[in-house]
Amino acid sequence: MTDRLPHEKGFHISWDQIHRDSRALAWRLDKQGPGDGAWRAVVAITRGGLAPAMIISRELDIRVVDTISVKSYDKQQQSEAEVLKAPQADLMAPDGEGILIIDDLVDTGKTLELVRQLYPKAHFATVYAKPKGRDMVDSFITEVSQDTWIFFPWDMALQYVEPYRGT
Repeated sequence: MTDRLPHEKGFHISWDQIHRDSRALAWRLDKQGPGDGAWRAVVAITRGGLAPAMIISRELDIRVVDTISVKSYDKQQQSEAEVLKAPQADLMAPDGEGILIIDDLVDTGKTLELVRQLYPKAHFATVYAKPKGRDMVDSFITEVSQDTWIFFPWDMALQYVEPYRGT
């Protein structure tokens, strides 16, 4: 048994790493849209999906970018998912076909489940995936264990960290 808190089993992502992994996701998604293989737009799930969506839209030269704001966490506690801001209605009509919906991570899948109900024909892609939510995503790059907390660069500051085995 360890004295570590659950969030201390962490996977720290640097800006360089999120950029590399987002580019890898873009390459995986290239020419995979319906019909001629082109995507109509990118929709980022805010806030975590903003950086990956920007990188993916640049790599795939997709100029139409929108957001959907879904709140499913309060600090590090998961709560009931709710849509706070939807993307432009005519862009998503009727069912999201040809749209790439991007997020940083699928954890339990509650956020993507809600968005998938709204846009069932959209393509859901995340950079990272955990086992419980993996079935809710169509494409991802890296799978991490369910009990790992991912520390994204936008959530961190540089500071000293105790060695794993203590002092």
